Amino acid sequence: MVRKTAALLLMTALLLSACGGKDEAATKNANTAVQQQDETKEKAPAKPNGNGANQDAGETGAEQGNGGSGQPAGGESANDAAPAAVPLKYHMDKAYNIVPNNEGTEKKVVLLTFDDGPKKAEWINGLIDTLDKHHAKAIFFVNGYRVKENPELLKLIHDRGQIVGNHSWDHISLRKEPEAKVRQQIEDVQNIVKATIGEAPVFFRPPFGEGGDVGKKVAKENGLLYMTWSNGSLDWTMKSKGKDNPQQVIQNVMDQLHAGSNILMHELPWTAEALDELLTKLESKGYSFVDPRSIELEMR
Repeated sequence: MVRKTAALLLMTALLLSACGGKDEAATKNANTAVQQQDETKEKAPAKPNGNGANQDAGETGAEQGNGGSGQPAGGESANDAAPAAVPLKYHMDKAYNIVPNNEGTEKKVVLLTFDDGPKKAEWINGLIDTLDKHHAKAIFFVNGYRVKENPELLKLIHDRGQIVGNHSWDHISLRKEPEAKVRQQIEDVQNIVKATIGEAPVFFRPPFGEGGDVGKKVAKENGLLYMTWSNGSLDWTMKSKGKDNPQQVIQNVMDQLHAGSNILMHELPWTAEALDELLTKLESKGYSFVDPRSIELEMR
């Protein structure tokens, strides 16, 4: 189109030049227009091609080898495409187990959760490295005061693709607290997490499993799925110098294993050490790891 426009301008200028004295100016203007348009084409910024690389302004879809689809050859989606929504395949029952919504959906699944963070990048990265190795997602239930102290660690969990849950601000038992206090403990975490990573949690676990009726009410009002657990690793009861801590974490989980297990663990060094072997054992038993985003936010 640029070349056709330039050619038309040049022809117009030549016709005008045959008519007399004004025509030299017209020809000069036409030539100037051609030069400017050619320069504009040469300076045109490269267009992004959707995968982080730059595509020449004149490159066509056929030259990309993908039929002009805007995707890399081979059918892969562009990196900046919106992530696909995770279908809702599971729900939580009143015993806090994960249950398939429909017949035919895999029943032998477990939900992985880690409480009381964020504490240390070393532990978080150790846990997530293992989760990534096993293609697993988990909920990291965080305390507000820890997020305030270490906002970069919350961003680390989120940026590495894991799910953030609400574990109250101060890690106190909420069962006997007045509603105003319970609301503050829950909603302050909602606010600081959203301010830090751009989205609020949708899962809530009360400290010690003690939320009470008021905790359940406030959680629901904030769009949170309230849960405790159905398989406790007991990693929080172990002493820091226990050499067999990792093996004990594994044994505790395996002893309580059942379809839909909601496994409670913590951001602790011996849990991070145990996780790879634990997940390997679970897989050897035919279990897979439910994506928390596939769980409905209503218990039934």
